[in-house]
Amino acid sequence: MQTASETRVRYAETDQMGVAYHANYLVWCEIGRTDFIRSLGVTYAEMERQGVRLAVADATLRYHAGAKYDDVVRIETRLTGVRSRMVEFSYTLLRVPAPGDTAGERLASATTRLISIDGENRPVAMPAHFRALLEDVVSSGD
Repeated sequence: MQTASETRVRYAETDQMGVAYHANYLVWCEIGRTDFIRSLGVTYAEMERQGVRLAVADATLRYHAGAKYDDVVRIETRLTGVRSRMVEFSYTLLRVPAPGDTAGERLASATTRLISIDGENRPVAMPAHFRALLEDVVSSGD
């Protein structure tokens, strides 16, 4: 399963040259991840009320091209792994093509690994119902 989200590069996200500051790509990954979870029928707020808290433990990001002010960025998000206390997402960030263009340029590819934590920020196993929901997505291979 893959979801797609879009965001427009705001002026405040760019440097003096009009290129998006590198840390914004991780923010865009978070947009993709929260939209992915929402597509499963649950929001992050609902997850937290159910005792599921996910903290980013690892993030990798490879830049391929720079996003510029006013570009529309498409964030393609996939769930690639689930374990008792960890989930892994992968992302492809693309520049949405201008009218008349046939393909969007790849801006970045990324992976995040999130650890399930309790209210004291200690690693804990995810609740069985939430883990089963995620495992179904990974096993379906969509």
